[in-house]
Amino acid sequence: MAAVEFLTVGELPSVRLHAPDGAQATVSLFGAHLISWMPAGGEERLFCSAKSAMDGSKAIRGGVPIIFPQFSTYGTGARHGFARRSDWRLINSGLEGSRCFAEFELTSNDTLPESWPHKFALTYRIELQGAELQMHLRVHNTGQSQFSFAAALHTYFLIDELTSMTLDGLLGAPYSDHIVSPPQFGMQSSRQLTCSGHMDRIYRDIQGDMTMSCGDVKLVLEQDGFMDAVVWNPGAELALEVGDLGLGEHLKFICIEAAHLDDYELVPGKEWLGVHTLRCVD
Repeated sequence: MAAVEFLTVGELPSVRLHAPDGAQATVSLFGAHLISWMPAGGEERLFCSAKSAMDGSKAIRGGVPIIFPQFSTYGTGARHGFARRSDWRLINSGLEGSRCFAEFELTSNDTLPESWPHKFALTYRIELQGAELQMHLRVHNTGQSQFSFAAALHTYFLIDELTSMTLDGLLGAPYSDHIVSPPQFGMQSSRQLTCSGHMDRIYRDIQGDMTMSCGDVKLVLEQDGFMDAVVWNPGAELALEVGDLGLGEHLKFICIEAAHLDDYELVPGKEWLGVHTLRCVD
């Protein structure tokens, strides 16, 4: 079997990565959106809503949306930016030893909003082997003037039951809680973070790995270049207002996003790199 095969998911041109050990990942060219990850010998680890549009009409609900150049509504452009709703190109793929990889690109030469008229190149590299998945997001300033941006990998993890999920590794981290307005600020005082409903927290200055556990599933989450982490679930009431979430689907996922939310100033010719690594452990 080829390391990378082309297929269509819904109406979206996509590629599927096959590592020699059986690990698989599927990426839509619309948004360079990772919509499936199955570790070697394991089951699906990413949530994707059964009601998500798979026709390019709107961003995909689930998987790993790429957030760029702004997070949420913290800017003048479209919510969460344009990268997740743009058509990317596959520019390289194959095997490096036992690791399967694919690289995708989006540049300022593509059709993009006029509200962000900067020269840039985004490359997104996915590497796959065994129980590990790595996502590399690189931002390159190809123009003659400085620009600022925010970026995140908005990962939806598939879980058995929201109330059984625990997240370790945030003890002592400062956070802002956005389920209220204005946001409330605090510091994580317990070793384990749990979620029983609506949660919308931004954790700052992440110092080490996090571990997400739910039932028999345990994932270690590592991030480099991404200084922040966002933990989100809409809860039952807000989920009813989300048109592309099915009834009760909010109980089957938790979003834990690797993020750099403060404006990063990128001078001409320079690059920024953020890496998010997911690893299943026994």
